[in-house]
Parts: sequence; C-alpha cells; structure tokens
Amino acid sequence: MSNEIKIINNEKSLHFETLLSNGEFAFIEYRWHNGNLVFMHTLVPEGFEGKGIAAALARFALEYAKEKQFKIVVYCPYVNAYLKKHTEYQFLVTKNEVQ
Repeated sequence: MSNEIKIINNEKSLHFETLLSNGEFAFIEYRWHNGNLVFMHTLVPEGFEGKGIAAALARFALEYAKEKQFKIVVYCPYVNAYLKKHTEYQFLVTKNEVQ
C-alpha cells in the first residue's frame, strides 16, 4: 500500500499528510522552533493502522528534513521508534524528547 500513498507537506496545517479512501487524513503534525523541524504527533485513523501509512509519512518527513538540511526535534513516539529502526536519519536529530 505504501507505494500508492501520496503525501504532501501541508504548510498551512503544519502536517505531512495523506488523504485516505474514507476522506480522513493520516498525518505527522509538526512545528518550527529555533529553525528546527519539530515532530509532534503521528495520527493514522483506526482501520488504516498496520498498512505502512505511518512509516511512509515518517520516511517522507525525514527525507524532507534531509533535503532541506533541517535539524529535527522529536516529541512523537512513532517517529522516535522509526528513527531507531532507520539509523540513517539519526544525523538529523538535534534533540530527542522521547526515550
């Protein structure tokens, strides 16, 4: 399913998001603080969990940070877990608030 997911950076809502088949959105909420991209929360609506959507969102968000050369702060437990499995993105982390 992750190959079919179209993700955008909704700068107005501060979400990396994808529109789901039921009209709801799955997203990673972010903020900006001191020039850093701060990952706050990941939400995938019930019924869409376990389909690789959160992983696709995390990969998109981290690739965005890498491409734009932003450092990241992680408050989101999901993004933290993703980073533990995908250590190639660790260099982006300036502060990790989740252990």
